[in-house]
Amino acid sequence: MTETTEYAAPSRLEAFRALPWRNAILAGIGATLTIAILAGAADLTALPLIIAPFGASCALVFGAPASPLAQPRNVIGGHLVTASLGLLAFMFIASPVAAMAVGVGLGIAGMLLTGTLHPPAGANPIVVVLAAASWQFLLMPVAVGAVSIVLIGYIYHRIVTGHAYNVLPKR
Repeated sequence: MTETTEYAAPSRLEAFRALPWRNAILAGIGATLTIAILAGAADLTALPLIIAPFGASCALVFGAPASPLAQPRNVIGGHLVTASLGLLAFMFIASPVAAMAVGVGLGIAGMLLTGTLHPPAGANPIVVVLAAASWQFLLMPVAVGAVSIVLIGYIYHRIVTGHAYNVLPKR
């Protein structure tokens, strides 16, 4: 007896996924869309929704979605921890140079202690001091932007790349 198997030609998306350079192209497209959404929404609403470290966060979320540093807990938690500690440094240290330095140092220590290491977030205390940010900075752009990056990353990977990017922590 011979067994027959049906062969289905791969879809165009599946064929594209098989190309060796596809990860680079798809990561670039995902990052482009994410920054365009955040910057476009900021432009339309005049709300502060984007900061420079988000570009580096997109590099991890879209370029290395399986990396521990790109996981939702790290992206969101890392940004919140470093921005909070940067704001504290800015509030209590008169020298902007010292506030940036102490804020970055505390931010890195804080991320390590909370298990939320996300290297792009290490720049947040510098942004806080340069922008003379207030506590509202934690909500917008930090929380809204970091959550947006994670959600867009989740949807994008689910639909386009096929990579697993889990929003919910594993138990």
